[in-house]
Amino acid sequence: MADKNKIKQKQLERRQFHIRKMLSGSAERPRLAVFRSDKHVSVQIIDDLAGKTLVSASTTQADVRGELKNGGNIEAAKRVGKVIAARAIAAGIKTVAFDRGGRRYHGRVKALADAARAGGLSF
Repeated sequence: MADKNKIKQKQLERRQFHIRKMLSGSAERPRLAVFRSDKHVSVQIIDDLAGKTLVSASTTQADVRGELKNGGNIEAAKRVGKVIAARAIAAGIKTVAFDRGGRRYHGRVKALADAARAGGLSF
């Protein structure tokens, strides 16, 4: 059983490296990086050239999570997407490059992206 999980982890890392090889964040168009675990969803807006995180949001933060019971579902992802869009616009960021973190573009990742677009970010 452990071998299957190791193989899945290696496959995820290969997808992440493949995406990052083609995608880089700059000051004009920073990278919106999504991380999802079983229990939480996190997102950062990163300027890769400067090596700095400009804005972040996660379901581990009390003001983001609010009244949600579970931080790892679609509703939580939508809330994180709205919060990251609001924080990015407050920081003067309008356009980003979307980094799905090696995950498929459906479910929580898609919900987060749609909420961020509805909040005013373009990618």
